[in-house]
Amino acid sequence: MRLVAESFSWPFRGAWPARFAIGALTVLLLPIAFIPLLGYAIAATRSAEAHEAPPPWRFSVRLLVDGFWATVVLVLLSAPFALALNPLANLIPLSRAYANLAALFVLALPWGFLLLLLMPHGTSRFAASGRPVDLFDFPKTVRDVKRDFPTWNLAAAAMVTAWVIAVASVGLLCVGFLPGAVYAILVSAHASATLYSPAGASGPNIPAR
Repeated sequence: MRLVAESFSWPFRGAWPARFAIGALTVLLLPIAFIPLLGYAIAATRSAEAHEAPPPWRFSVRLLVDGFWATVVLVLLSAPFALALNPLANLIPLSRAYANLAALFVLALPWGFLLLLLMPHGTSRFAASGRPVDLFDFPKTVRDVKRDFPTWNLAAAAMVTAWVIAVASVGLLCVGFLPGAVYAILVSAHASATLYSPAGASGPNIPAR
């Protein structure tokens, strides 16, 4: 439990004000900054696996390459739900706008569950190895979830909670969604890192203290 609980304080280690300021600007510039943002999420996961503070923002070729592959896997997993949106909306007896909204809410739950199931383990392996194939090895990911379901369950709960906090921060103490999203990304990165096991080891890579 403590293992994943550390995810909530980890974003504030080191020089966090500059990290949050640059991150908030990057979130503001979506979608043009989508790839660098995902690349930074991979870099943050890598730092967590090495028991280090979140990394500073450094734009590099590796950041863009990591972000590109993370984008590809997200598009691959999201495409079926995007394609199903209009057909599902056509089946809902409401005005077009409300039908689209209802279809979006119906698809959001299975889409979110699929990402929670397949992304954290793949992200942790990719951050450690740098091999894109680790992001796409979905059968191995499912086996890893079955092997250590309690840890995955806690990690997924931490990610969901962090994003709920990010959405709530729109009106909470005037913090705003932009830094809230950065916080959620860093919590998710650390939670993903808890799932990584070096070759031949059992259990998560980050030891409980």
